[in-house]
Amino acid sequence: MKKEWKWFIGLSLCIVLIIPWSVLRWHKEHLIKDDVDIRVLMPNNEVVKLPLEDYLLGVVAAEMPAEFELEALKAQAVAARTYAAKRLSQSNKAESTYDVDTTVQTQAWLSDTQMRDKWGWLNYLKYKSKLNKAVTGTRSMVLVANGEYIEAVYHSSSGRKPTERSEEVWSSARPYLQNVSSGEVNVQRYVKSFSFTSQELYMKLGNVAPPRALTPADFQILVKTSVGRAKSVKVLGKVYTATQLRTLLGLPSTDIEGIVQQECLKITTYGNGHAVGMSQWGANDLAKKNLKVDEILLHYYPGTKLMALGYKQ
Repeated sequence: MKKEWKWFIGLSLCIVLIIPWSVLRWHKEHLIKDDVDIRVLMPNNEVVKLPLEDYLLGVVAAEMPAEFELEALKAQAVAARTYAAKRLSQSNKAESTYDVDTTVQTQAWLSDTQMRDKWGWLNYLKYKSKLNKAVTGTRSMVLVANGEYIEAVYHSSSGRKPTERSEEVWSSARPYLQNVSSGEVNVQRYVKSFSFTSQELYMKLGNVAPPRALTPADFQILVKTSVGRAKSVKVLGKVYTATQLRTLLGLPSTDIEGIVQQECLKITTYGNGHAVGMSQWGANDLAKKNLKVDEILLHYYPGTKLMALGYKQ
């Protein structure tokens, strides 16, 4: 009987002392995680400190249509939070005055006023409430791989092809940025045509030679990625990476076809964005098929894990 009482007393002490201490300790860490601030460079060059979760609401509003499915918006919130966490973990506060700006160079961001201007008063409250559910419904959730926050890049639409491996678009390989199906139902959503005269082409490419009549040899796709997008392109005798050419000519993607016709270079593009990581339109289509936020994210970032912000491995 004495042994039983000793066991009972020991168990009671465990419940009374240890468990509340653990909960308190977790709660303290949880508050620290949720209270992270991020320094945002505003368009007027003012740097404003915002709580991370508040900042994310503006990012989701800017980066993804508010009409999208809630699970897709949640996936966007997690990707945006992970991107921000990565920036914060790499930020040298002694050398840099801000962590992110409000453009697509980091992540686009909208203020309350900009949200009202974008959606109108009638939709403002409805959409803001919906986006708030996406952010608070994934609070503190980030994607990690090998003990680090991943580079959770995303784009609008992969178009007719799977997503790209990071090393085929940029210089560095990431095991979680691989070729996966786009998830998009309407693969022809972003098909655009462009036409450049010889003079326009010379000007956009910074070619100082006098413009001449174009020939079929003036546009050649030299190398393609493993899924068929342009990787290296020769234009007017000079070789460019497809990413460089996309920037110089203002093209929406590197899935391109080109032909010299009627003294013009005619280019057709498919998709919108760099095609690495999550396709936003694909995420929405997957959400329409009843996939949840974790399933959507692990589709586009294979081999990653969902963890809490500030986790310790």
